[in-house]
Amino acid sequence: MLSDVPLDLPVRPVLPALVRALRSAGDAVLVAPPGTGKTTLAPLAVADEVGGRVLIAQPRRVAARAAARRMAGLLGERVGERIGYAVRGERRVGPATRIEVVTTGLLLRRLHRDPELPGVGAVLLDECHERQLDADLALAFAVEARGTLRPDLWLLAMSATPQADRFAALLGGAGRPAPVLRAEAALHPVTRVWAPPPRPVAAPGAGRVDPALLDHVAATVRRALRERDGDVLVFLPGAGEIAAVTGRLADLRDSIALLPLHGRLPGAAQDAALRPADRRRVVLSTAVAESSLTVPGVRVVVDAGLSRVARTDLARGLGALVTVPVSRAAATQRAGRAGREAPGAVYRCWSEATHARLAAQPEPEIATADLTGFALELAAWGDPDGTGLALPDPPPPAAMAVARETLTALGAVDADGRITARGRVIASVGAHPRLARALLDGAAKVGADRAAEVVALLAEETVAGPGDDLTAAWRRLRTNADPAATARWRAEVRRLRGALPEATPTGGSRGATRTLDRLPDDLAAGLLVGLAYPERLARARRPGGSAYLMAGGTAAELAPGSGLAGTAWLAVAVADRSPGAPAARVRLAAPVDEATAREAGGSLLRTEREVGWSGGDVVAREVVRLGAVELVDRPLAAPAPELVAAAVLTGLRQGGLGLLSWTPTATALRERLAFCRQALGDGWPDVTDAALLAEAPRWLGPELARARRRADLARVDVASALRRLLDWRQAARLDEVAPERLAVPSGSRIRVDYADPAAPVLAVKLQETFGWQDAPRIADGRVPVLLHLLSPAGRPVAVTADLASFWRSGYPQVRAELRGRYPRHPWPEDPTSAEPTRRAAPRRR
Repeated sequence: MLSDVPLDLPVRPVLPALVRALRSAGDAVLVAPPGTGKTTLAPLAVADEVGGRVLIAQPRRVAARAAARRMAGLLGERVGERIGYAVRGERRVGPATRIEVVTTGLLLRRLHRDPELPGVGAVLLDECHERQLDADLALAFAVEARGTLRPDLWLLAMSATPQADRFAALLGGAGRPAPVLRAEAALHPVTRVWAPPPRPVAAPGAGRVDPALLDHVAATVRRALRERDGDVLVFLPGAGEIAAVTGRLADLRDSIALLPLHGRLPGAAQDAALRPADRRRVVLSTAVAESSLTVPGVRVVVDAGLSRVARTDLARGLGALVTVPVSRAAATQRAGRAGREAPGAVYRCWSEATHARLAAQPEPEIATADLTGFALELAAWGDPDGTGLALPDPPPPAAMAVARETLTALGAVDADGRITARGRVIASVGAHPRLARALLDGAAKVGADRAAEVVALLAEETVAGPGDDLTAAWRRLRTNADPAATARWRAEVRRLRGALPEATPTGGSRGATRTLDRLPDDLAAGLLVGLAYPERLARARRPGGSAYLMAGGTAAELAPGSGLAGTAWLAVAVADRSPGAPAARVRLAAPVDEATAREAGGSLLRTEREVGWSGGDVVAREVVRLGAVELVDRPLAAPAPELVAAAVLTGLRQGGLGLLSWTPTATALRERLAFCRQALGDGWPDVTDAALLAEAPRWLGPELARARRRADLARVDVASALRRLLDWRQAARLDEVAPERLAVPSGSRIRVDYADPAAPVLAVKLQETFGWQDAPRIADGRVPVLLHLLSPAGRPVAVTADLASFWRSGYPQVRAELRGRYPRHPWPEDPTSAEPTRRAAPRRR
């Protein structure tokens, strides 16, 4: 076949060595930059050497169709003869087909169906460097199939980047790397033009690009058309930006062909962008034109410097396409498109300094994407963890754990991660496991036709068009308002309809849990969305509002002006949340009622009896929840006593000891216990707030068991409860080591103040202490009492713990100052031998 193609491309001289390497080792890596012809000529060379069919796996449908058409054109044939292709929903092959270009997703399906790949002589994995999930899996599965079942199968990995060592090690295995062949690019020189915006633009976010940047890209295209010859290839992150820039260039249509190129377009529109025209062209493309595709006539590239990648918020279960700066490697590949056929130029819409800060390589999809489908593929292959497979990178453990939880909830894998019979049915649908579940379970509820139609819309969400109303998008597709989108949608509907078991009813009823009447389309759509994403069933926070709470616990907001505003319940199909945003933005949803939400989210329904502390008191209620959304809240008449006691304890620990009534007796006892611990050691109970709250069940156990509400705490006899902290020995000694009152020489028994556990205080009138030689000591004589000596009027005149020293040095001064003021009270010169008294002398008549 190669001999039938006279085209001389840079890869051609390498092909004989490549064939020899494959014949000798059975595997190889071909490194060839874009434009060298690896996608076009390498399959032809391999097909000349093997007896079976050659499968070429491409990561994108548009690239698969384009590669097949390119090879067929070089052979002077139509697609479907010796060269064919197969993508999801479309296959063009014939009995004479020797080379079939397929998407990596289809290659995975075939490997699952029969890993021996009967009739296939070689598998070529193109654009491995892009590191898409399907491509990583296809490589790993093909390597294992060749090693265990098909040692005669040739396996070739083709990459546009020079980092081939990893792929060579994976393909070769057993310590033998696969041979690496390199083709040098014969690209023409490409002049780099740094063209940053004149003013700063906002950083890209989830699906958002600053309109000012799009204005600048359009202006740069006009500049390139003035300054350079040839067609212009413009790189933009998505179809929305392509449409926006095309609109800004609409006045050029009389002299310039403005052609979009992206995966949402029908095949005919994609072909138009890949054919020369009778006038100058501006092709506005997503990353599909970075590699694999040949866009003839291009001499100029205008690069917006952005790429759209999948990101998954594991905590919230939300996935989104996020706009990020392009990597340096991708920027180099994009620039190379301008030098394929002649000298060219690239206008980069960023500065050279910004370029130096770009990431060297794009992140592999396995590091950022939802791994639910990936995990199901591994389980279906028989290696749930992927540990024994030739994966370029191991999957992140956290993402795999979330994926495993999702698959377990769907019934697709068992507790050990092994695929179940239901999981094999889900995997056979060829859609995301969540969508496959919605199709399989929803068909019995709404009918196979409507299930396939809605799931096809979810699987090909780009056909939904403007707005966030999924049901409205469904109606537009049914009425063929957008023929190109409808054609893609109907092809997927047919495929999904064919994936259903034959016995599935065509019509549909509400199922046994509802009536036999048909669900209206809006509820049918919502039911299917809810079956796929039950955690995204959402109820309005307030009637008529646009703020919602999803069953998964995430807040969500409708866009301003949304026609869905005011809907009580939504089934959210697509939502994303920007970093730092308080709520996720709803992008696509269908209205549902509560009954439909309950049916779709049955696995999330919970009826719980809750007894807890809330709002400052015990609350006992029965709650019905759909995930985080409360459906029913009613009082619980007879809550379990142990739950009430636990709630009261929680309230006490939250509200603190102030919820108890601290009488003077209770406070005094607590202070005496604190003194004992301070003076005698840790054997005595700790009565700090923290300790008492921690040990509350021990000393408040009976009271907590009887309490039913906050008011019951205020009736607790705290003093009696505190004594439970003492063992019998401590209880017997308490009055001895920390007496509540002390007898003084006058005969009075005066209360000791233990407020400061380090220095207990006895406030006593000075005349009552006559005869004491020294201050009393407590705690087995370890601690002197701090005496607050009072005047006859009860005012402090001295503070001392060393009474003997006070009698010698302090008392004479006090006596001199006060004897004239209080003449009826005794002021002896020697207080240690004087008679103590509580009373003044009688007044003389």
